[in-house]
Amino acid sequence: MKKIFLILILFISGIELYAQRISMPDLKKDITVLAADSLKGRKTGAIEGLMAASYIRSRFTQTGLELYQQKGLQAFQVNTDVKLGERNSLKINMSTASVKTDFLPLAFSENGTFESDVVFAGYGFDINLDSLKWNDYNGVDVKGKWVLMLKGDPEFDKSDSKFIPYTDDRSKVLAAKDKGAAGVILVAGRAIDKKDSLPELYFDKSDARAGVFALNITRKLANSILSAKGITIDSLEAKLNRERRPNSFGINTKVTATVQVSLLQAMAQNVIGILHGSDPVLKDEYIVVGAHYDHLGMGGHGSGSRNPDTVAVHNGADDNASGTAGIIALASALKDSGVKLKRSVVFVAFSGEEMGLLGSKFYTRNSPVDLAKTKAMINLDMIGRLDPDSGSVMVSGTGTSAEAEGILDTYGKNRPFQLKYSPEGFGASDHSSFYVENIPVFFFTTGAHGDYHTPQDDADLINYTGEVEVLNLVYDVLLDIANRDKSLTFREAGPKSASRMGQRFKVTLGILPDFTSSGNEGLRIDGVTKDKPAYRAGLVKGDVITAINGKAVKNIYEYMDRLKTLQAGQTCNVDITRNGKTIVVLIQL
Repeated sequence: MKKIFLILILFISGIELYAQRISMPDLKKDITVLAADSLKGRKTGAIEGLMAASYIRSRFTQTGLELYQQKGLQAFQVNTDVKLGERNSLKINMSTASVKTDFLPLAFSENGTFESDVVFAGYGFDINLDSLKWNDYNGVDVKGKWVLMLKGDPEFDKSDSKFIPYTDDRSKVLAAKDKGAAGVILVAGRAIDKKDSLPELYFDKSDARAGVFALNITRKLANSILSAKGITIDSLEAKLNRERRPNSFGINTKVTATVQVSLLQAMAQNVIGILHGSDPVLKDEYIVVGAHYDHLGMGGHGSGSRNPDTVAVHNGADDNASGTAGIIALASALKDSGVKLKRSVVFVAFSGEEMGLLGSKFYTRNSPVDLAKTKAMINLDMIGRLDPDSGSVMVSGTGTSAEAEGILDTYGKNRPFQLKYSPEGFGASDHSSFYVENIPVFFFTTGAHGDYHTPQDDADLINYTGEVEVLNLVYDVLLDIANRDKSLTFREAGPKSASRMGQRFKVTLGILPDFTSSGNEGLRIDGVTKDKPAYRAGLVKGDVITAINGKAVKNIYEYMDRLKTLQAGQTCNVDITRNGKTIVVLIQL
């Protein structure tokens, strides 16, 4: 009623409303199909994800887009999961333990067989800060041995614990590896897990191996390792938490383990279609309009679900069937209008966004059109839940071109919602892959809500009227930037980097790490922020960091752990490889 009244007032006032170009029936149909239970959450690499890609391709064809790449599909390989092999075993002295019952390898463990004595090393900390000092490795030799340690920290019940940056499994395993350990055995104390259960084996979206063997075991099994000392995990945990100081010692117990964990690979597909421009010169310039179509599949631990204990279809109607249906609707509206475009418009439905922008990153590295001639990128992610009361649409990236806010101010007038601007070009969606390539970006979203990343994100909760209104605005913005005589002027707006995994660091190098790189050859730099430490030291995009202060950096996890040890004002030395050569750079933090 409120909306109808507003429209009447506008007509009476003589104000011309923007044309309604978007077909709501088609939009509703596309969202309903993509968010159907039969597609099981469109997980990247799953057969249902490929089925979604096939549907999107058929819709691109129906709208009249020319299919690019291999019949519209740009295929790439992704690691989707981990699987236990048949050769996992564990012996304590001569007693045999059972996999999945007594122990379970971590997904990032090295494969093979290892036998050694054990050293108990408390919580596995090696922290040396002005505000916090705790070293569980003082006075014990762990070289070439197993290290048994507790999960978590002595302040497990504090949400603001100063130990939090050092409690994740990878950090503890890396600290042990730095001390020369060959294997790590993790066990949860009673304060963390009263049931003495094993955590699930889950893929943490990285194929980076730890470089050492890594196992989770039950307290019951840990107590059998400690039996020679006549103590238990419960007593050790209580003492560490009470006294707040290390208590490490060697154990004359032989542990032999064989680990076999394999990564499962699958094919994912971006879907690409194009509307060619008509201008003799500008048709060779491109505007990319994109949205990711993948979601979380059936959820579960490691999936990104906000209900990780619930295994159910995560339909992802808003995230991001709404954006995917939106780019189809825009393509159809442009084609049906008969309007001539000066520049060409490339429509891309990305896969792998939920796994770390994999599809958009692959696109920018393997662009079917000249990336240097890509003049802007419009990203639609979660545009289906416009609040009928607050009525606001967030547009990010407004600082990435000199013209963006002026364009939005012009076309944002007389809309049934307010526009909110955020200048930064980097964010948690696919436009980031284009921003780091110095391409102006516009990221449209109606924002998160209580159903985000849960099984409740269903098609019947989409505000279809509101999404049509959002797409009408995007249509006008797209038409403007595709047909203006001069292309948008790129500007850097905010850092080309972001904090990951909830970590907070006292310092930053000012780089954008390549979150999609695989293997353990180092951390590739995807971007360098102007006037930050790395920029001042001469680091450039494409450099690969292999060590910080003499400690190896083989992947993103090891890079983040090295950052934790650095202090503001410190000068650190960073080993990089550039064009096959090793260079050592001094960086003032």
